[in-house]
Amino acid sequence: MAPDSSVYSRSDKPKHKHKPRPVRTTPKSCAKPPFHAQNRLSVDLALQGGGSHGAFTWGVLDRLLEEDWIDIEAISGTSAGAMNAAIMADGFAKGGREGGRSALEQFWRKVSEAARFSPLQRGPLDVLLGNWSLENSPVFQMLDMTARVLSPYQLNPMGGNPLSDILTEMVDFDRLTHGDIRLFVTATNVQTGCGRIFRNEDINVDVLLASACLPTMYHAVEIDGEPYWDGGYSGNPAIAPLVRECGAKDTILVQINPVERDGIPKSARDIASRLNEVSFNSVLLKELRMIALLRRVVSAEDEEGARWAEMRMHRITGDVMLELDSSSKMNGEWSFLEMLRDEGRMASEAFLTRHQPDLGVRPTLDIDAMLPEF
Repeated sequence: MAPDSSVYSRSDKPKHKHKPRPVRTTPKSCAKPPFHAQNRLSVDLALQGGGSHGAFTWGVLDRLLEEDWIDIEAISGTSAGAMNAAIMADGFAKGGREGGRSALEQFWRKVSEAARFSPLQRGPLDVLLGNWSLENSPVFQMLDMTARVLSPYQLNPMGGNPLSDILTEMVDFDRLTHGDIRLFVTATNVQTGCGRIFRNEDINVDVLLASACLPTMYHAVEIDGEPYWDGGYSGNPAIAPLVRECGAKDTILVQINPVERDGIPKSARDIASRLNEVSFNSVLLKELRMIALLRRVVSAEDEEGARWAEMRMHRITGDVMLELDSSSKMNGEWSFLEMLRDEGRMASEAFLTRHQPDLGVRPTLDIDAMLPEF
């Protein structure tokens, strides 16, 4: 099957803006095609960050873990993608595929339970209209304006983060160190602006919090005497370690920050949301464009270049991500997380139905189309 003909196919474009779909029940798996009946395939996963939108990735992983012919060799994750990766890998090390699925559900339930006590809640009208955005919440508007003049060191002098207790309770980091799935977590060094990749033996609560540390909301996280912010500024997620350090030739990117949107954002809300998407996609796009360029120019003698050129890239995304604004990344309502999980499962199901015969054979993301015209 030919690769997608554009960065986002027509089916990826929204039919209605900012109108979330009703919550669906989790779809049942369809019968598996016979293509991989006698074969196993090693894949790497690249998981983007995006706050609560990471529940979409939960759904994708939940569906992929049902396929026993898929062996997950390594995961590169940033922010919510890093937390999904660590939770799933630790659950997998403890209880196999079902252990990974169970751990993910427990994690997102705990996130939702913690959010019940947050002042960031949808307004009554948004609840009535089924709008997942927090833009109309008076508390969100107040905090958004306050964050423009006061730093988290003033607003949150103790530097607390509710995710710290959840991660400490849920992840056995010693087990994660010795697990079968290799992890690569990205955080951004505040002083140098460069990304740092943390591997299994380096990962702890602070590393995961650093990877998700938005500087307008949380104190920088200090690791080995260096301050770190959200990894999305330097790699969302980083592709390089999957190419240089792993054996799998197929990488599935789970993308929750849309690359393309039609039209020009004109309202303050739409401009802020689009800036958020552009900034958290920029480094990823550079790496994908490098892969596309190397495919055209690399020589057989260039071992490093050949590894990049041979990578078969795939992508799972969903229409729902184009229907949400950036404020909903802080919406922790269980009904919202369930909706995103179900959308992720359906997107994963659609990907497998369409591209299962391509896995292990050819890329399905046309990154050549991402090269600029000269």
